[in-house]
Amino acid sequence: MHRFSQLWGHRDFRWLFVSQAISTTGDRIVLVALALLVTERTGSTADLGLVLGVYTASHLAFVLFGGVWADRLPRHRIMLSTDLLRGLLHALVALLIVTDAIAIWQLLVIEALFGAAEAFFRPAFSGLVPQTVPEELIQEANALTSLTSTIAEFAGPALATALVLAAGTGTAFAVDAATFLVSAALLALVRPRPRGEPTPRTSLRHELREGFDQVRSRRWVWVTIAVLSFQLLGAYAPYVVLGPMVAEQRWGDPAFYGWLAASIGAGTAIGALLALRWRPQRPLALGIVLTIPFSLLLTLVAIGIPLAVALPGGVVCGVGLALFGVWWQTALAERIPPAALSRVTSYDWLGSMALLPIGYVVVGALADGIGATEVMAGGGLVAAVIVLAGLLPRETRELTRGSGDLSR
Repeated sequence: MHRFSQLWGHRDFRWLFVSQAISTTGDRIVLVALALLVTERTGSTADLGLVLGVYTASHLAFVLFGGVWADRLPRHRIMLSTDLLRGLLHALVALLIVTDAIAIWQLLVIEALFGAAEAFFRPAFSGLVPQTVPEELIQEANALTSLTSTIAEFAGPALATALVLAAGTGTAFAVDAATFLVSAALLALVRPRPRGEPTPRTSLRHELREGFDQVRSRRWVWVTIAVLSFQLLGAYAPYVVLGPMVAEQRWGDPAFYGWLAASIGAGTAIGALLALRWRPQRPLALGIVLTIPFSLLLTLVAIGIPLAVALPGGVVCGVGLALFGVWWQTALAERIPPAALSRVTSYDWLGSMALLPIGYVVVGALADGIGATEVMAGGGLVAAVIVLAGLLPRETRELTRGSGDLSR
């Protein structure tokens, strides 16, 4: 409670925290509403996959540019602008639904624009959090924002279902649009502190290269990003694509996949709370080790451990994933020059997610050929071994708490 009180005492962090708690919940509402809308209109999972694919591709295509502009301009202003744009886009969806004029091509265009706007928002947010609290509270700020995301993961789908059943998908999109407008109004109250030395603005190409050089020159950064990318490919892709199928084969009901996901979600909430107080001496090395149980759990589930064992295992995995996420974001905030932080974050996002769309396709194809349980079991083992490679750089093993860059 002491750490929470310290955080809550900083006015700018309060406004940022509340704004993101509201808009993140709205995001989770619309994910469910979007699935229900497409299913209702066309009954085609291919159409839903196309809409989500266009959103993801747009996000990845623009995220590096988002990082450059977030390092050039006041970050809270970029977030405010993208909140307004995303609010207007989903207000348009709501209007099209209400007037019964919605078509798949319109959703494709709108979600492509939405993904591009979010590509500018995310790097700005990562760079803004450290500007709203003192240096010694950056980890706690990351932990509390992580907790907000976890809670939204649970609350959003429940709210979405209630809204859609009570008032329809148009209302769900209208509520999401309203959350962005409220978030923008709260962000207008934020006055972030200056952090680091300002750098002169150069060409877009040069600043992209500068961001890449910030990543390339630090082995602890680029190796960790590469390891995360392969872990998502080997473990997370099978978890998402094959989870329900494996749950049916091993536990007799695909719905039990939801219980496993809920246990991991509960663990991430616990992990975020732990990160408010736990400051290990070597956070990055420990955090990498703590992500390994997630990969191993998938292997154990695939070979048939009982659900009663898998659920507490999911909680443990969630704790580890949350702690790594908080410690990783804190390490970047403490050791990357503030003027380049958003660009490094954008390279982190792009690098980590680059193989995931491929993984979704490959995992599905492999499962058709050799079986879902075999793919999940093998993917989990491979991912666990690859994660260990993240400990190879000396800088990763020796990175300690506090500021100061080991590569300089």
